[in-house]
Amino acid sequence: MMTVGQFAKVTGVGVETIRYYEKNGILPTPDRLPSGYRVYDEESVRQVHFIQKAQALGFRLSEIVELMALANDPKADCTTVNARMKEKIIEIDDQLERLTVARENLGRLITYCPTDDQPLSACPVIHHLYGEETEG
Repeated sequence: MMTVGQFAKVTGVGVETIRYYEKNGILPTPDRLPSGYRVYDEESVRQVHFIQKAQALGFRLSEIVELMALANDPKADCTTVNARMKEKIIEIDDQLERLTVARENLGRLITYCPTDDQPLSACPVIHHLYGEETEG
């Protein structure tokens, strides 16, 4: 059994993050000692590692909650998890496409931005971001 501080140290997650996970039902409410201190066990460590690894794969917390529910559902099978992974790949591909377009657009905008000390009121990039046309 670990206190919240020990648990945070073992998992590398801040105490406030742990409280957030508990408050939002991502982690179950821990047992308490008679003194009122929350205590965590190895299963709690496993759950935080699950969350961390799923986040590293790009899953949002709401999706992680669903994956954790699947992991604890005796009727669930790998087909369901595999489908979630495929959906995430499609989402990541869409994000990559949007980021590629954003990068190309930023590259074009950079060519309009002078590298001198002119005031921002004359900056074509700032004007573009406001949707204003500039001469030149």
